[in-house]
Amino acid sequence: MRQVKLGQNGPQVGAVGLGAMSFGGIYGATDEAQSHATLTKALDLGVNHIDTANIYGMGVSENVIGSFLKKNPSTRDQFIIATKASIITTPERDFRNDETYLRAELEASLKRLGTDHVELFYIHRRDQRVPVEKVMGTLIRFIEEGKIGAIGLSEIQPATLERAAKVHPVAAVQSEYSLQTRVPELGLLQMCEKLGTTFVSFSPVGRGLLTDKDPDRSQFPDLDFRKANPRFSEPNLAANLERVDALRTFARKKGVATSTLSIAWTFAMAPSSIAIPGTRSADHLAEDAAAADLHLSGEDMARIEELLPVGWCHGARYSHAQALGVEDYC
Repeated sequence: MRQVKLGQNGPQVGAVGLGAMSFGGIYGATDEAQSHATLTKALDLGVNHIDTANIYGMGVSENVIGSFLKKNPSTRDQFIIATKASIITTPERDFRNDETYLRAELEASLKRLGTDHVELFYIHRRDQRVPVEKVMGTLIRFIEEGKIGAIGLSEIQPATLERAAKVHPVAAVQSEYSLQTRVPELGLLQMCEKLGTTFVSFSPVGRGLLTDKDPDRSQFPDLDFRKANPRFSEPNLAANLERVDALRTFARKKGVATSTLSIAWTFAMAPSSIAIPGTRSADHLAEDAAAADLHLSGEDMARIEELLPVGWCHGARYSHAQALGVEDYC
């Protein structure tokens, strides 16, 4: 698999990583055996970057990864693991970036993962009560203590990255980026490139919308993230699927899965970026991984833009509740 550098001085990782949110059951029931099979397949495919978080299944995702590493200890050195903290999942929903909280959550994550460090630790959402410069000081201490290898920020505005990078290099910034969510093009991709920060695209297949299979809303479990998401509510869902059909036809003509084509588009737009599609299926992961080495020509990109021009998607990317904590910048 094509390799990408994680940050200015970080390790080389596969351009396609594995988003492990689905290991926590957020998109439907799963089990440890299925998740372990996906992790095994990841290594076979050259997918060596795993992205998880403390709140994915309230620790379930990290526990599943930890149990895999315990059964297969030799694989720990093969994986570049990222985890995150700062979202408090109370009914009111809050965010904390203070050192006491971050330290406790990091220690808990390390325990669940069964490791003494992670290669990358993200601030999952900004706590506006704590200056980002102070947060960076906390993360620098974690690096000095050997608990984390590098610093990441999630769902931030370009100005926040610029402020943070004045204190210490930020290895990675992740935001939703796909054919249906293109906000990072309005400054964040450019700031990452300027500062040597690796941009990480999450949900590059639109939480299943940009694939070969129609998401079936009637089958969404109660806790499915998409249940309350505007893009998966009618009439938006039907309108979106009608538009995606044209992309599927184009993918078939190229002889690739729609998910492969969709992820390859993010690489064509941001060549040094990493994509972390989420899946609990080894077969789906294989389709995703194929995107790392799929070259799209200028003609391909023009045709995709014609089929799904910027702004085509019906509905906001988040509901009001889901959008809390995300930094707007345009």
